[in-house]
Amino acid sequence: MKTILIILAIAAVVAGGVYIATKFFKKFKDEDNDGIPDVIEDKVEEVKVKAKKTVNTVKTRAKRVKEELGDVSDTLRDVVDQSKDVVNAAKGGARKGRKPAATKKPAAKKTTTAKKPVAKKPAAPKKK
Repeated sequence: MKTILIILAIAAVVAGGVYIATKFFKKFKDEDNDGIPDVIEDKVEEVKVKAKKTVNTVKTRAKRVKEELGDVSDTLRDVVDQSKDVVNAAKGGARKGRKPAATKKPAAKKTTTAKKPVAKKPAAPKKK
């Protein structure tokens, strides 16, 4: 308990020293005269911007992870259902899962019949 009070007292002394140095001795630049040096205000703004970007990134990633976990849970439900079908099949039960695709009969080969060339009629002899 005493340690916490000592730490708070030191922090208060430092803050008071910075305030007095800024306000009365003009040691730190403070254009808006709020007692907080401009350098510190700028750093705080930079940290806020970085924190917002990080929060947005984390939210986006968490959303994507949630979507993927939903996909995984759906798939696991299908696996559980299929595993029950496997147990039933091992006991000799009827098939309940997806039916295999119907096998297509191979198409009958088309026989190509070559057309026989039409023989020309012999030319009639010319009369003189």
